[in-house]
Amino acid sequence: MIEQQPIGDDRDLYAMIEEFFRTSFATDNMLITEAVRRMLAAGGKRLRPRFTLLAAEAAGAKAADHLDLAAYMELIHVATLIHDDVVDNATTRRGVNATAVDFGNRISVLAGDYLFAWIFKNVTAGYPHPIPNILSATLADITDGEVLQLRALGNLDLPLAGYVEIATKKTARLFAASAECGAIVASASALKRAAVTDFGLAYGIAFQMQDDLLDMTAEAAAIGKPVGGDLREKKMTIPVILALDGADREFRSDVERFYTGDDETPERIAGIVQGIGSRGGFEKTRTVIVGYLERAKASLAPLGNVPARAEFVAIADALLKA
Repeated sequence: MIEQQPIGDDRDLYAMIEEFFRTSFATDNMLITEAVRRMLAAGGKRLRPRFTLLAAEAAGAKAADHLDLAAYMELIHVATLIHDDVVDNATTRRGVNATAVDFGNRISVLAGDYLFAWIFKNVTAGYPHPIPNILSATLADITDGEVLQLRALGNLDLPLAGYVEIATKKTARLFAASAECGAIVASASALKRAAVTDFGLAYGIAFQMQDDLLDMTAEAAAIGKPVGGDLREKKMTIPVILALDGADREFRSDVERFYTGDDETPERIAGIVQGIGSRGGFEKTRTVIVGYLERAKASLAPLGNVPARAEFVAIADALLKA
């Protein structure tokens, strides 16, 4: 287990999580510990561990009592990012070098594998059923989602439902599991457990959609990676899918030429992005995101008026301002 250090009275969950990682995280392998610490030091919103702590608080528990479980949720996310950067040949992550750039692909793959194993060794030793089962099923879904995404590369006929399945598995499941496990350790009622799990699922889908949108509309410095990376990798993201829906033949043919060709110059990508925007891809995406966030917030009704509910709602509302 991660050795828990004393935490002060600071109610800022983000600060609590950061302090916990700074003082308590270490594995038995120093090279892997260094690689993971570099990724943690690069930043991040720590949303998944915050979901765990908020879900526990919603059931009457103290956040500080469950920091180790929350940390495991973030570390699962970190391990997937390390692997993703190898698969995608990414050079930057959160504005710094990807792990593979500093340590090489082989060490990065092994670091991700080791981290997964280390997490599950601790989780199975420290937490009863069903938490280990939920997390192992979540990891299987994440992997399945990544494979489905790879198989969908360049598939201009991918339906919105197919995209949502990918987003659910590769992104939303971990948000949902983070919240569900927090509810379980706090002995939440079945109704409250379902409420936070449903929130995590709907929020996670919206989160992936927003990430897809920002990949085309944000500045590189804001997202910590090159803009248009999804297009370069020929991924079928929601702005593309929605822009193609009802688009004229000329635009569809242009997108098809891009996805089947090798012209990935900034000018070519900018032209595709402009076409997606002019055909409503961005506005339609924002509308769908709002729908999922409203669904997420509505799912919280069984929590009543506890402060954790308001914080969940604030996190959902903040996504639209990203």
